[in-house]
Amino acid sequence: MAVSAVSNGNLASMAFGGRAGVSYGGHLGEALRLRRTRVCELAGKGGNIGVGASTSLSTDVGIPCFGSFSSSWKMLSGNRRVHQRIVHGRKVFGGHQPVEEEHSLLDGAEGRVEDAGEIDAGFSPLCEETEASYNGTSEQTEQRLIKEIGVMKALKVQPLRESRVGDGRPGFDLENLMTMIRDAEKNILLLNQVRARAFEELEQTRKEKLVMQNQVKLLEIRLLEADAKVKRTSLEKEKLKLLELELEKSREKLAQTEADLKLLLDAKTERISDRESIQNRIEVVSSPQLLIRNSTFEEEVNSLNETLAAVKMKQDSLTRAETEKHYLQRKVENLETKLEESKKGDLEFEAQNIENKVLKAEVDRLQSQLTGFSAAKALRKGGPVLQRDRGTLDKGNLDGNRDIEALQQEIFELQAELGKGEEERNILQKAQMENRILKEQVKMLRERLSESDAEIRSQLESYQTELVFFQASVRKLQLQIKAGMVQVPVGEMPWEFWSSLILRIDAWILAKSISVEDGAELWLMVWQRDARIRDAYVALQEEKEEKLVIAGLIELINSRKRPGLYIINIAAEMAPVAKVGGLGDVVTGLGRALQKKGHLVEVILPKYDCMDYKRIKDLKVLDVDIRSYFDGQTFANKIWQGTVEGLPVYFIEPYHPAKFFWRGVFYGENDDFRRFTYFCRAALEFVLQSGKKPDIIHSHDWHTAAVAPLYWDIYVPKGLDSARLAFTCHNFEYQGTEAPAALAACGLNVQHQFRLDRMQDNFMHNRVNLLKGGIVFSNLVTTVSPTYAQEVRGPEGGRGLQISLAAHSNKFFGILNGIDYDAWNPATDPLLEYHFSSEDLLGKQKNKAFLRSRFGFSTGGPRSEKPLVGCVTRLVPQKGIHLIRHAIYRTLEKGGQFILLGSSPVPQIQREFEDIAKKFQAHPDARLVLKYDEKLSHLIYAASDIFVIPSIFEPCGLTQMISMRYGAIPVARKTGGLNDSVFDADDPTIPFESRNGFTFSSADEQDLNYALDRAVNYFLHRPESWRDLVKKTMKLDFSWDSSANQYVDLFKKAIARAVSRT
Repeated sequence: MAVSAVSNGNLASMAFGGRAGVSYGGHLGEALRLRRTRVCELAGKGGNIGVGASTSLSTDVGIPCFGSFSSSWKMLSGNRRVHQRIVHGRKVFGGHQPVEEEHSLLDGAEGRVEDAGEIDAGFSPLCEETEASYNGTSEQTEQRLIKEIGVMKALKVQPLRESRVGDGRPGFDLENLMTMIRDAEKNILLLNQVRARAFEELEQTRKEKLVMQNQVKLLEIRLLEADAKVKRTSLEKEKLKLLELELEKSREKLAQTEADLKLLLDAKTERISDRESIQNRIEVVSSPQLLIRNSTFEEEVNSLNETLAAVKMKQDSLTRAETEKHYLQRKVENLETKLEESKKGDLEFEAQNIENKVLKAEVDRLQSQLTGFSAAKALRKGGPVLQRDRGTLDKGNLDGNRDIEALQQEIFELQAELGKGEEERNILQKAQMENRILKEQVKMLRERLSESDAEIRSQLESYQTELVFFQASVRKLQLQIKAGMVQVPVGEMPWEFWSSLILRIDAWILAKSISVEDGAELWLMVWQRDARIRDAYVALQEEKEEKLVIAGLIELINSRKRPGLYIINIAAEMAPVAKVGGLGDVVTGLGRALQKKGHLVEVILPKYDCMDYKRIKDLKVLDVDIRSYFDGQTFANKIWQGTVEGLPVYFIEPYHPAKFFWRGVFYGENDDFRRFTYFCRAALEFVLQSGKKPDIIHSHDWHTAAVAPLYWDIYVPKGLDSARLAFTCHNFEYQGTEAPAALAACGLNVQHQFRLDRMQDNFMHNRVNLLKGGIVFSNLVTTVSPTYAQEVRGPEGGRGLQISLAAHSNKFFGILNGIDYDAWNPATDPLLEYHFSSEDLLGKQKNKAFLRSRFGFSTGGPRSEKPLVGCVTRLVPQKGIHLIRHAIYRTLEKGGQFILLGSSPVPQIQREFEDIAKKFQAHPDARLVLKYDEKLSHLIYAASDIFVIPSIFEPCGLTQMISMRYGAIPVARKTGGLNDSVFDADDPTIPFESRNGFTFSSADEQDLNYALDRAVNYFLHRPESWRDLVKKTMKLDFSWDSSANQYVDLFKKAIARAVSRT
């Protein structure tokens, strides 16, 4: 509804103000939030107020006042418009046209507003809608609006009264019109007041709305916090339930242990009583045969005791021989040092000989000159012919005499030097004699040492042979005593014994307690009346549980078949041919350690195009294609084999159109999930088709975590069921998540696996998690250090998998990694310029000098005593790059030198360190080498005095172990494997022999300063203590030997659990 009123002015040209009407337009509708459609309907029905109404039906509701008088007569009534031009004199209202040219009459009185009730009827629904539109406001605001709406209802305009002019044409009463205009002005004032109050209320409403929005946001935040607390509470409840279950299990185990102890006590009592009864029987029965056998036993025992004494004597002699060997080795080393010094003396002697020859030539020359001068003097005394030149000769003679004296003086000096040279020559000749004598002594000592080694080896072999025989005899005797009877020869065992054993084996096969293959092996041993199965069965007769008897005999079969475990590693990395991080070092180092302990270890890798093929020996392709399933079809795979660091390795090259491993990189592709699930399926297919029967299949990290679910779901039903699965997670940061449908490509059942207790991600419920699948489906799960194993049980370290680890805590262990002491040995490292050991650190100083010279470090004056701080790392946030950057400047402040080797896959970090490198390009005490260089890394380890390792988190870390092996003391943050291998030199709670570095806790500059400053001060002000610390640290054992033993124990327990379940 458009509301307008004509202000005071000339009816023809609005002389009272021209077009000075009030345009109450624009935004009253916005203030009152009226429904625009309803307004238009009211306007169409004639709901205009007063005269001068303009029917501009826009989206805004306004009160425009236009100066055109004709437009004020545009009265709307229903669907009918009546336009009227009123002529008065020669003027035309709404224009300046003559009366004759334009004129129209009213078409009737229907278009006028005849009654104010119609206006009120138009306002009533509008007011009702206005009231309804403010339901969301406060009660006080609503009351104010109701009052204003009442004022609007009071704006009732009287209708115009029609009159007639003299010629009969219709006209209007001017006085009535002016009255209406004044009423309109009053109404306008009232409406302006309403508008102002409406805007005030609108502003107040907006403020209240903002307050309410803020309160809503605050409540949402509180709701989120409450949800988080609820989740934490639920997790704590789950953890509490798990703890209660563990407690209940512990109680059950305790009760079982008590019962077992009671049974053992009862059994012990029975044995005592049985022994007493046997003793009584022996006393009663005086059988000559028993007496003979007992005397035979005594003779055997005495013989064994004599053998044991002889073995101990030989062992003592071996110990003495070893001591003598070490003494001779040290003597040989000293003689070799003297030999080197004598060689240097020979060189000096030869130089002195040359110098002596030069001096002799000079003496001869001077002697000839002296002879010449003497002849000239003789000529001066004789002959009258020379008298006229006497003055000249006298002068020449005087000069000659001076030259002669000078030459004589020079000759004396040369003769003195020659005498010294002769003395030095005599000394060197003596040294050469001693050198020859020393060589002869070294030769004799070496011959003696080789003879001693041969003797020691022969004695050792004899000792080992006798020891094996002795141990076998002792075990045999123990079995006989334990069985409570004299050992009966195999051929004399009653047939009832063998028959009952065969029947028992058949019963186990029928009951499926053992496999048919194992039963056939046992049956064959019984048929052959093998002494081993007889002894094992007799020893196991006291076991009351059938499962333990079966497990013992199965172990006998395994020991008969294999001398150790058969382990297959399926991995994405292997050092040095395909190495990105520590995973490659672990696969190689652990594999070699297990191989040295007598186990068969094989490795299966993808055949990357970017491998270091030079490090693979005897690489050749097998004349066989293995077809594996992927994406609904099978693809051929070429199998290559070779040897890497002494380990047998198989390389799988897929013939897939995506060229999965021909990308020039190991990781980092968009389809890594598909690449490595394909590899897992192909690797297991190769194991199946090659007929391998491994004891352990060991997979590593998310890249090969799919091996576990594929093994149980697809390959066990196909017959590949001999192995237990071990899974090692080297870093929980990387988990391998993808949409669930991606699992179907390698043949896994998505519906079967996409569950929270299987492979569904714990937090992103619309994704699958390969790392979680490795944890859930493996028989044994390990990580790379005990501290990291504890850290990943929490939310921060577990990265969402702490829930899964808690559910499978009984099979989760932390084993500290080691390093390969053959590859990382400063005494034999082929990449070093100078070799050294804990007993001889001279080579370390030479390596330090060589590195300084290579990079232009200052070496003169007091700078030569500066500590060299090294850092070899990947520049990623995990490694604490802000602390590495700070360590560079802090080292320089403390008077040290710093060298960094490493690069970053993150472009921003790489650029940042490139800028730092440019600043230190010509600095005498700092260098940054932003690339990977294997040879340079060995040199930095060997040359550094201090090594900085400020990792934010570190699952294990090999850097600190390598640095200590090379005599570089670590400054490390106490996290993960660093906390398990680096112990502060100033910590009194740590045993002195274990203190090997300087540690700090917080990942900030202040804590790093505290540790780094102590290390630098230690080096500068306590050189003797520093040297002792270096020697002690180099002798610590961080090899794979101890860790490999822990892995073997866990492997055997996993196998034993599987056997006991069957």
